[in-house]
Amino acid sequence: MAQPARRSAWPSSQVEQAEKQARVWADGLVVLHQRIGGRFGRVEPCRRALAYLQGLLSQVERKNSWWLAEQAGEQTPDGMQRLLNGSGWDADGVRDDLCDYVVEHLGDPQAVLVLDETGFVKKGDRSAGVQRQYTGTVGKQENCQIGVFLAYAAAGGVALVDRDLYLPKSWTDDRARCRAAGVPEEVGFQTKPQLGQAMLERALAAGVPFGWVTGDTVYGGDRRLRVWLEEHAIRHVMAVKCTEPLLTMTDRGPGQVAAQDLIAAVEPEQWLRISAGDGSKGKRFYDWTRVPLWRWGWPANVGFWLLARRSLSDPTDLAFYVCFAPADTSLATLVQVAGSRWRVEEAFAQAKGEVGLDHYQVRQYRAWYRHITLAMTALAFLAVTRAQVTDPTTGVGGQWW
Repeated sequence: MAQPARRSAWPSSQVEQAEKQARVWADGLVVLHQRIGGRFGRVEPCRRALAYLQGLLSQVERKNSWWLAEQAGEQTPDGMQRLLNGSGWDADGVRDDLCDYVVEHLGDPQAVLVLDETGFVKKGDRSAGVQRQYTGTVGKQENCQIGVFLAYAAAGGVALVDRDLYLPKSWTDDRARCRAAGVPEEVGFQTKPQLGQAMLERALAAGVPFGWVTGDTVYGGDRRLRVWLEEHAIRHVMAVKCTEPLLTMTDRGPGQVAAQDLIAAVEPEQWLRISAGDGSKGKRFYDWTRVPLWRWGWPANVGFWLLARRSLSDPTDLAFYVCFAPADTSLATLVQVAGSRWRVEEAFAQAKGEVGLDHYQVRQYRAWYRHITLAMTALAFLAVTRAQVTDPTTGVGGQWW
């Protein structure tokens, strides 16, 4: 006996709306691809780049060359692998185009640029930059590559807009090993803060609108990076270790005092309970305080502070930040900037969980940049689409699919 046709659980109007949105999203990806198309030189890699992006945005389980080739209806992964390893196209140009795309759609003069890194666990010792090193991805020493990223955190969304592969000295001191992995001869050792500063310099040169810079202790603990930010009058809230020596006015004149000792002298009533923004379980409340720092030669309208965060459940759990901003900046504003640093974790989670940022199977230096850049492009498309789309059933932003 024939079974009756299964009816959609959604009203026909909602089905039509969903189909219309799907067409709009597909068209939006084509428009983004056209924007970056000139960076690929020839027609074949340009077309394959669109298939690669479509695969990254699909629901396939793994987003490496084999799976993406199958998603594109190809019999072998050769074409996808050639896109990453062989074809002559400009990954840095695509990075610049996607940054412009993010600024065009999410640009905000009060946006926060967030410096952070993430690890890519690997086997063997041939992948460019791989060695046993600490990565917060697994919370321990692991054989991995480390990518340094610059995130653009705006009111409308968050996207990754720049990237660099960290090469430890064990690599840059071994030029034969570098040549085998395709690392250019001119690429030498740079610390993670140096890579971060280079990305900030590119953002400034490109006219990216932003109001603040923030980063964890890897970047905040680098004195040279903080001085560079000050010299360029860039407002910032940078995390530092509890032992970070900071210049302040003591009862015996200017002197350096560890961050934890400065905060230990704060009176109980000087702590204020403030939300650092929304988290997965609601608002993230902590106790916060700040103390002024002393710097010679700066005008009175510029402020330097040590900001401290204290856990509500464990008063011994403290975090510290060095801040630079106009003197009339409120404590609540500094707290909001400090809290925005967690948005880069949101971007990493989405990039790895939704567009395969860490699914690559390449060893060459150039291939790493190419996959990472295309994954960042896919993530930027998601961020822009989510900012533009409203779910008709709930009135809030929905999933792109």
